[in-house]
Parts: sequence; C-alpha cells; structure tokens
Amino acid sequence: MPTDTSPGALPVRAPLAPVPGEPVLDVVIPVFNEETDLGPCVRRLHEHLTRTFPYPFRITIADNASTDRTPEVAAALAASVAGVRSTRLEQKGRGRALRTVWGDSEAPVLAYMDVDLSTDLNALLPLVAPLISGHSDLAIGTRLARSSRVVRGAKREFISRAYNLLLRSSLSARFSDAQCGFKAIRREVATRLLPLVEDSGWFFDTELLVLAERAGLRIHEVPVDWIDDPDSTVHIARTAAEDLKGVWRVGRALAVGALPLDRLARPFGDDPRDRTALPGVPRGLARQLLGFCAVGVLSTLLYLLLYSAARTAAGPQLANAAALLLSAVANTAANRRLTFGVRGRARAVRHQAQGLVVFAIGLALTSGSLAALGAANAEPGHSTELAVLITANLAATVLRFLLFRAWVFPERRTTPAKDHS
Repeated sequence: MPTDTSPGALPVRAPLAPVPGEPVLDVVIPVFNEETDLGPCVRRLHEHLTRTFPYPFRITIADNASTDRTPEVAAALAASVAGVRSTRLEQKGRGRALRTVWGDSEAPVLAYMDVDLSTDLNALLPLVAPLISGHSDLAIGTRLARSSRVVRGAKREFISRAYNLLLRSSLSARFSDAQCGFKAIRREVATRLLPLVEDSGWFFDTELLVLAERAGLRIHEVPVDWIDDPDSTVHIARTAAEDLKGVWRVGRALAVGALPLDRLARPFGDDPRDRTALPGVPRGLARQLLGFCAVGVLSTLLYLLLYSAARTAAGPQLANAAALLLSAVANTAANRRLTFGVRGRARAVRHQAQGLVVFAIGLALTSGSLAALGAANAEPGHSTELAVLITANLAATVLRFLLFRAWVFPERRTTPAKDHS
C-alpha cells in the first residue's frame, strides 16, 4: 500500500480498529440555556445508542456559556448516566464548542447533533458507519434529498434552499445541506482540518465542509427525517448576515490560494480504481469571474456591431432585438467553452435554452427597473435614468453569472468508467 511522507499529510483511509474499553464514537451536544429539554433529550439519545450502536460510545454535553440551570442539569446527567460527560465553555459559539470538544476527544469518530433531536435518530448509525469502515472522511445529514422527510415552515425551507444555492454558485459547493445539525468526522481529519477553520459560530459547519471538499476529502450524505423545532432560539437575520460574511471570507481565501489545503490530501489507496473515482479539480472562482468578464466585454462589442449592421435595414426596436438575441446566443456559447470549460455537443441545445432564460431574466430586471422609475417619476432626469440602468445592469450581470454557475453549467462529479477487460 502506498504511503505519503509529506509533513502533516493524512494517511491512507482505513477501517477503524476499536480499542477495548475506549469509545469509538463521541457525540457532542452543544447547548445554551436548555435546562428543560437537556435531560429528556440526552436520556433518549443514550437509550437509542445503547440499543442500536454496536461499539462503545460517549455523549458529551458542551455547555455554551448558559445563564440558566443548564450547567447543573448537565453535571447531574454526567454523574448519573454512564457514558455521559459535560464540559463548560465561558464563551458562546457552536463552532467554538465543537472545536474545543472535538480537539480534546480521543474517540476516532466525532459527531454532533442539536439538543432538540430534530433529526430522526435512526439515521445516526448510517451517518457514522462509513467513517468507521474507512469509506468516508466526513458525513452529514441532509434535509434536501428527495428521500428526506422534513416538517418545517415555508420560511425556513426557503432560507435553507436559498443558502445552499448561494454556496453552490459562489463556492462551488457540491454537498446539499450545510446547516443540518447532524454531522460526523474522523478524528485524524478533524485534527488537521480544524486549525484551518476560522469561524466559531454558525458558519463553522459550512466552512468545515467547503475546505474538506476543496481538499478532495470524501463527504458522505445521509437523507434524514427532520422535524423543525418551533422553539428554536436561532436569530435568522443575524445568522444570515454572519454567514454571508463567512462566504465572502472563504471565497476570497480560496480564490487567492491562501489556504494550505494540500496538507489535507489523502494518498491513493491500494485499489487502482480509486485514481479514477476522485472528482476533477474545480475551476477557481477567480478564473471563472475573469473569463465571464472577458466574454461580457466581447459580447457587448458584438452587440454594437450587430446593431449597427441591422440598423441600416430595420428600425431601432427590431435591430435591438435581433442584436440582443444573437449576442446572447454567442455569449452563452463563449461562456460554455471558455469560462466553464464545457466541451463537446452534449447538452449544447439545453444550455442555449437555459442561457436564453437567463437572458430574459436579466432583460426583465432592467426593463422592470425602468418601469418602476417611470411609475415613481413621470419625467426622470437623464442622470437618474442612467444611474438606474447602470445599477440594474450590474445586478443583472451578477445574477447572470450566478445562474450560469449554479444552474446552466454546474460542476458535475465524473463517474468512473467500468473496466470490462
């Protein structure tokens, strides 16, 4: 079996060898002011693990600077329930709690779940089994798979899907559910990955997954049944703002190559098929942005030439429509080949149709902005009209890039060809 001798490199992924008397799994439950729900939830989790988990386990309550009786309840549980321990942190932050407990744990598999146990516990063994067997490096529960069953309000559903679409379009994320409170990681991966994660709050999960994925680590996804907790204390607006800051910070670091992700790379295993199973290196966001901007400039010049040529034989509206349509088709074809690296004729017609939809959305945005300006001011000044058009076109350009990246030309995992020799 090949080995990797680079400093700090991860070893070849292998099945875990349990040590007698030592926990294989450490489940962390971060809590803040949960004096009422903590006891019943921990006892329910403990009973489930005792009944279904085939290895020794431990449950760690990570008190996140609670101001109620949560520390006393946690201490009582640790004293009365075998395999339960508690730790106290003087500062809030889910990421801080997980970093602290995972960093101190000796268990080879580290997991966490929310104290409300919104996720069906029957998904816990499928979550950690691929880590124990050596198949995967991290595992996450996903509420967005087709086979998941989720009960929650329309507002939270929209926010969740919008956030994950943002991650796919801006950070090339291919995992489906960043914020589901149901995750696990192998300890040797956590040891090397956690020092690279800066966030100590709710964005911790997303940053952890993005860096792991960019480093080529294997993330296993488990569809879960999930029931929303109506008493959740998460402040959605504040959390969303912090997440957006985190997306910008991580995206910028990835674009300039500031993160030493090579130290997380796993060497190939002893099966030669592993070499074809790894996904291709993703094209960088910065490179795609430059390509998109270059194509945009050329498309604008093409539009002006087409409009000038058509204007000699037709009126301004017809000439404008023809020039816009032809330049949009050329723009999609150029972005397909040059910006997003799609080759061959496969799906070319579909890409053009999607490109026209994106073009129509941008056109509706700019036209709608002008219409709104006209409704607000019957005779707007030329400078005001120009400012509205510039702002609307900038928004349409950003939207066009995001839709191209996430919908028209999303990065796809390659499936290894079967060897029929």
